[in-house]
Amino acid sequence: MLSKLSIKNFALIDDVCVEFTSGLTSITGETGAGKSIILGALSLVLGKRADLNSIRNNALKCIIEAEFILEKSRFLILFNDFELDFDTHTIIRRELLPSGKSRAFINDTPVTLSQLQSISNHLVDIHSQHETLSLFSETYQLEILDVLAGNLELLETYSEKLKDYKEVSETISALVYKKESASKELDYNTFLYDELVEANLKNTNQDVLEETYSKLNNTEVIQETLTSVNGLLNEDQYGALNVLKETRNLLVKLNTVSSDFGNLYERLNSVIIEMDDVSEEIVNLSSSIEADPSLLNEINEKIQTIYKLQQKHTVATISELVEIQELLEEKIEITNNLDGEIEKLEIFQENLNKTVKNLANKIHKKRLSVIPTLKNKLTSILNDLGMPNAAFKFELTPTTIFKKNGTDSLLLLFTANKGHNFGPLNKVASGGELSRIMLSIKAVIAQYKKLPTAIFDEIDSGISGEIAYKMAEILKEMSLTMQMFAITHLPQLAAVGNQQIKIFKEDVNHITETKLKTLTKEERITEIAEMIGGKNKSISAINQAKELLN
Repeated sequence: MLSKLSIKNFALIDDVCVEFTSGLTSITGETGAGKSIILGALSLVLGKRADLNSIRNNALKCIIEAEFILEKSRFLILFNDFELDFDTHTIIRRELLPSGKSRAFINDTPVTLSQLQSISNHLVDIHSQHETLSLFSETYQLEILDVLAGNLELLETYSEKLKDYKEVSETISALVYKKESASKELDYNTFLYDELVEANLKNTNQDVLEETYSKLNNTEVIQETLTSVNGLLNEDQYGALNVLKETRNLLVKLNTVSSDFGNLYERLNSVIIEMDDVSEEIVNLSSSIEADPSLLNEINEKIQTIYKLQQKHTVATISELVEIQELLEEKIEITNNLDGEIEKLEIFQENLNKTVKNLANKIHKKRLSVIPTLKNKLTSILNDLGMPNAAFKFELTPTTIFKKNGTDSLLLLFTANKGHNFGPLNKVASGGELSRIMLSIKAVIAQYKKLPTAIFDEIDSGISGEIAYKMAEILKEMSLTMQMFAITHLPQLAAVGNQQIKIFKEDVNHITETKLKTLTKEERITEIAEMIGGKNKSISAINQAKELLN
């Protein structure tokens, strides 16, 4: 239950702190006194988006604290799920800073807004003045059925599987698009790849190839030159080798004369040996080089092919062409493998589709099973609220569309009078009837949802007379199993509260402030008498107030 609420520097509130009891607390005050401000502050501490305009004094931060008394058995697991320290006296604090930033804490541990909202959903159910409009929403109507049917776990599983199904479907669509795009390039990539494969470039040395081509292309010149060189070296009379050998023979005579001549002899002998090797190499090269037009043509074609491919792919080496070939091979393989990948995912998608359908079918059946119970409970409560002929029709139809809450389509029809046709709530129910329907729905849901605290903001709209008494009785009965707050203008509802808090405006140092006051029994008599007869309280109004409180 909510045990205390502290508000500082929020809207028209400077600094207020109020304690609450269990049971039913009625909150009263004149129109415009600031009841909506209290609700706004509570909504803020429970995770509503912050509005910088809510800060009363922009030089100071706004602080709102709500203290709850919680049952360990009901909330320990929830707190553990969020890795928060649990305390039976849990304090939630929200701070709005002048800079526009907002901070939230649970038991002094910083939490994100989504964490705060998740925790708060298990603490308080707030019915605002405009929530009655949600009765027209199919989503809200289905939520009512789901609360009674206990569909929460099923819906969570359904939501997870639906998410998986959508993700797989998106992946398949992306792969199909990729395949269509790749298919347009496949033929061209295959052509380029085949061209490179046919060129057989792996283990090919371009430098060696070009050198071989140069030799074969200059065979005659090479042979003529080598023959001439060999002739110059080995001609019988004037050949360079013969001349050198004769010179060496002459130097032999001087070897015994001086070591200087011996050195000359050795050096000349080394030259002759080297020239002999050169001469032999020339002979060998000359004999090894033969004209081979077919080989020349083959090598030329190979080189021209390499040049064309290098030009086409704007590269300078064979190794770069080989890299391009491997890359094209990879692209072709990926494109060819897409069909298999898509096929596997489509099988997975089909299985997920069946799973989601089965879950949606279970949700549908459970919703269908609780409709009679819900209709009976609603009509019973509405009978007490002065609508004995109220009747509902729930037309629940499964569709083929996967929605976030199942596949059902729901049409909720209503009639308040015998012999009249059923119609949509927004067309056939008056404002007062809608208030009573909403209260009856909240009363039914409270039995299943079992939240610690519920707050009704002017649920009595359009209600008066005997019906107000009946509504007060229902709220009082609900407060036996949960903490209830009723922001009301009806004396009947105000009087049944275990506690009554008055909200009023007061000028402090020429500044209007909203104040809260927990009323004593005598003050409650005065307040309720004013609600009955206005500021000029008559004796009958006072007596009636006493009677209501008793």
